[in-house]
Amino acid sequence: MKNKILVANWKMNLSPDEEISLLKEVANLFKNNKKNIPDLEIIICPSFLALKQAKEVIKELPNFHLGAQNCFWEDKGAYTGEISPLYLKQIGIEFIILGHSERRTYLGEANEMINKKVRACLKNDLCPIICVGETFEEQQEGKRDYTIMHQTSTALEGLQVDESKRILIAYEPVWVIGRGKAVEPEQAEYANRVIQQTAIDCLPLDFVKQKMSFLYGGSIDEENVVSFKEQKTIDGFLVGGASLNPKEFFGIVLKM
Repeated sequence: MKNKILVANWKMNLSPDEEISLLKEVANLFKNNKKNIPDLEIIICPSFLALKQAKEVIKELPNFHLGAQNCFWEDKGAYTGEISPLYLKQIGIEFIILGHSERRTYLGEANEMINKKVRACLKNDLCPIICVGETFEEQQEGKRDYTIMHQTSTALEGLQVDESKRILIAYEPVWVIGRGKAVEPEQAEYANRVIQQTAIDCLPLDFVKQKMSFLYGGSIDEENVVSFKEQKTIDGFLVGGASLNPKEFFGIVLKM
């Protein structure tokens, strides 16, 4: 049985000092409540500037892993301002968020770019956390299934995978992110089933079942996490705003 997964995406909300202070608060909550913590993977994704210091904070916390919020699709070269997946691997990063709706919307990231980044992550033994999801207009026009199938299949196209690799896919309906209201759990479950079936169409069945996990992201909080956790295909959550509050984030952990 797969472990549940909880990803904290801090985005660009805090300074590096504030991120480390937040992480230390979270770490203390875990150290002081070891007996109550369920068996799960916790992936913290701060800003690039805080990654190395964050690695030191979590090194004594076995549940914790470190992720970056993006990377480039080449290891090195004349790519001003980009972040190398090779260098992220070298400083101890294990996971990379790719294709987040904010990058698709504000920075024009196309599906083909995300596919190249996924390939670069796998080449460097990094686990991509691929975000897919429909906009409000696509949802209203009945295009949700097409959108998430297309985003998923393009991201996974042509990948070479084996038992040493892992891939996470997070369903993030764009129209609920940051609005404080999640979709209905049954809607998230249905979308994850569509995503999972698309993955099966693209990759070996054993890999999908054993090495892939399917998450939900979008206004998850301490109050609604249980109803989502009960859905069969939801293996965990990508959490934004609630992960910036140590007590609320820890409350989500306890209900996992």
